[in-house]
Amino acid sequence: MSDGPHGSAATPPSAHEPEPPSTPAARIPEQRGAPAGSTGTNADAAGAPEPAGPRPGSAEADRPAADPALTDPEAPAPAATSADDPAGPRTGETPAGTARRAGGPGDAPAPRTPARATAAKAAESSPDRAPAPAGPRTGEAPAGAAASGADTPGADAPAPGIPAQAPGARGEAGATPGGPADAAGPAPAEGPEAAARAAGDAGATGEPGPGPEAGPAATPRVPAPRTAGPAAEDGRGGARPRESRGAAARHPVARKIVKAVGLVAATAAGGMLVVRGNEALAAYDAPTAADSRATTATAVDAPDPGRVLQIVAHPDDDLYFMNPDLRHSIAAGHPVTSVYLTSGEADGINAGAAKQASTRPDKPAYAEARQNGIRAAYAKMATGDRSSAWKRTVIPTKGGGQAEVDVLVAKPEINLVWLQLREAGNVYADVPDSLHGLWDGRVPHLESVLASGSPVRHGFTYTKDQVVRTIEGILERYRPTTIRAQDPTPGRFQDTKRYTDHQDHFYGARFAQLATAAYAQKVKDRPHFAVQNYIGYFNGSLPSALDPGEAKEKLDILDTYAWLDKENHCGSEAGCGDLKVADHPSGNRWTQSINYARGTSTSWLASDAEHGLWAFKVLDGQVAVWHRTGLIGSWTGPRLLPGTGMDQGISTVTLKDGRIAAFGTRTSFGDKPADYLREVVYAVQQAPGSAEFGPWQSLGTPEAADDTWTSDISAPAVSVDGTGALAVYVRDGASTLRGRVQRPDGEWGPWDSLGGSDLHGTPATATDGAGRRMVFAATTKTVTAWAQPEPGAPLGPATPTGLPDTTLPLTAQGREGGVRLLFRKPGSGNVRSALVTADGGLKTDAPTDLGGLQGYGPVTASGHVLAGRSAGGQLGSDVGPGGAWQRSPLMFVGAPSSTMTGKNQVSLAVVGLDARLYVTSSTDDSDAYLAPWQPVGPRNTGP
Repeated sequence: MSDGPHGSAATPPSAHEPEPPSTPAARIPEQRGAPAGSTGTNADAAGAPEPAGPRPGSAEADRPAADPALTDPEAPAPAATSADDPAGPRTGETPAGTARRAGGPGDAPAPRTPARATAAKAAESSPDRAPAPAGPRTGEAPAGAAASGADTPGADAPAPGIPAQAPGARGEAGATPGGPADAAGPAPAEGPEAAARAAGDAGATGEPGPGPEAGPAATPRVPAPRTAGPAAEDGRGGARPRESRGAAARHPVARKIVKAVGLVAATAAGGMLVVRGNEALAAYDAPTAADSRATTATAVDAPDPGRVLQIVAHPDDDLYFMNPDLRHSIAAGHPVTSVYLTSGEADGINAGAAKQASTRPDKPAYAEARQNGIRAAYAKMATGDRSSAWKRTVIPTKGGGQAEVDVLVAKPEINLVWLQLREAGNVYADVPDSLHGLWDGRVPHLESVLASGSPVRHGFTYTKDQVVRTIEGILERYRPTTIRAQDPTPGRFQDTKRYTDHQDHFYGARFAQLATAAYAQKVKDRPHFAVQNYIGYFNGSLPSALDPGEAKEKLDILDTYAWLDKENHCGSEAGCGDLKVADHPSGNRWTQSINYARGTSTSWLASDAEHGLWAFKVLDGQVAVWHRTGLIGSWTGPRLLPGTGMDQGISTVTLKDGRIAAFGTRTSFGDKPADYLREVVYAVQQAPGSAEFGPWQSLGTPEAADDTWTSDISAPAVSVDGTGALAVYVRDGASTLRGRVQRPDGEWGPWDSLGGSDLHGTPATATDGAGRRMVFAATTKTVTAWAQPEPGAPLGPATPTGLPDTTLPLTAQGREGGVRLLFRKPGSGNVRSALVTADGGLKTDAPTDLGGLQGYGPVTASGHVLAGRSAGGQLGSDVGPGGAWQRSPLMFVGAPSSTMTGKNQVSLAVVGLDARLYVTSSTDDSDAYLAPWQPVGPRNTGP
């Protein structure tokens, strides 16, 4: 059958989408917080009987994948070819789609005071609404400042930290920090500015050349001290009772002493002193109270916000599957480059369903209309004006072809790169002339389909190797620290065996994988980089991950791309947007979600018996290790462990003898397409506290061949039970649970089939106070669990928990009496907690709502600390009963991680968009707060 529109309101290619989850029965709340309210439902999740992809006869359900583009930096710059630019900005344009800022001057972690202001925003109406672009929200500002830091001292001294806000000085939880320029940094040396200069030199029509520098950073507002009150508000629209704190808590003088001692203890324990540089973070975290004992940081070096590069298959894949991360990055001032591998020409008909039959096909014109829509969407995200001018030029690529590079004049750090290769035109059908056919060797080369308005005038073809070298050249040009790509292993539907995502999406992602591996190996003079992969079409079958406000802003940008008003604001005969998606810009509920395909583990930070810290993340396709000796020792790292091809998402576990074991998955390509393989691997510390790790050992994969389920296995979840037995679990391509257990002699058992069905995401596992292992996995409707009846015994059968539907990432925290499970409420972003016990059979308490600042993605929990991504893309944290969630200015890749360090301290870490580690800590006392964020190691400007 015909595919649907590239990224339109199509149903994913399956006739069997899960039914909307039902509203759970009320349960008794567990732990802190108020009882959970009614759960969200997925009323519009029903699928069509046939995998329609986008829409019959429309542009392929193309969602952008990877885009090879740019020139070899070593080659001399060619003369740029001029092209007609879109019309200049229109007067009176509504600056819609502005990113929301929810953090505030009080973002800096601070001790709790007797009263808290409520930070929760009122829920907004559903984004599924009439097709009319919405204007900006009143009073909203662009989102979060990027986290970065300055060079740290040598290894003989503890790395300095960013000062924490003084006790009693935290501002309103919902206040707004700085504007989008808070963390703006210079564009890559050979990237946006070079392209802009090339365009200017070529005399591109009608547009002035973009300026070489971004504007000055905005000054964040200063938080006001809070006033005391009889009750503490929870920052989530309700009050939480606080436990008694004794005489010291009640007496003002004693309270000041306690807070001062707490600040000193936290700072000393974490080795967090005043840091040089990182102006954005220093400004947010600077103390303001008159009696503060902390020292204000001195800004010396300009912050490095990190550079983001996105590789997608089709124009609009970024808008559907990488937003709101994309919008938050732009609003925070990060240089952002998006690379589009194909033209997305589909059937060449730029029309909605009603006018499909009467509209003449014109593939170059439709490709141009989609380009115009993307430029309008990015201009609106960056400037508020969809007609903001672009510089368009041509560059030769490292693969021997040509690419169009567009630079936003008002914000030259925003670049678009168009490779303009032919798209498949079908979600899953056998189409040799496609990225899939090129990858498999079905065709020797893939030709271009040039957009009618492109400054690229001469067609070209690419072999498989040329596509890889082209993307590699783009990476060399822009030197990203964060690379975003689509999911290279999305799997198939169980009944039809059709792909759950567009073939262009995941084969484009495989080209991006191969190119980033080559870039990491061949290019030495470059910064470290992290990778984030995104789920595509299957988002429409999962519970909604975004709160209504975030979903509406995402939809506003799609409205711009879809060109709903049909005003010729771009001055192009081809059209100013993609009318195929105008009938239903939300797609198949894609604007209501964002989900990460990998990198959701929250157990990559570990502590040892000496209170040292170990962090494990994947940089440059290798596992990077950072280490701090003891409570006040120096940090070292990142040190890359030998072994390449590592996928994002490392989980750690401490073995019975005190050694740390790190688990992940590894991708290998082989000589033939059929050799593509993902397998579970692990490495073990040679001795407790040792900086040396053994080689990576393979545990294989439960999947027989890539062609069966496209190598669709989850990242591993690992735990050690009370007998010291180590076990690893993955979700396989058939959406069931598989596990291997290590025997006493060190050998591993086979991949056991443990049952379950409709499992998605990565399992979570932990042991309770009695040493019994529990495993959890999310489905589209609930959570399934497994538990040992006693330590050392096999897992029991798959058991329904009775929990309501959750968004994908689950976190399991072992504790006395059971395992605490944390997840997010669909359509809300609030974090929920439920206690699961195994005494007399598996039992689950009613979920308790813990707030969460309308965030999305994984949540980490250790001791009294909860943390996860909040609305706006920044890190949100909650350090115990009685106070509101707080935001830090940090934006980060993947998931946060935390661990107990000693008996009464929690350490928390993230990896920023600059691929640099940031750490903080909190003591477990009545006035707990997060100590200053500490960047680890030098700024990420080279290996």
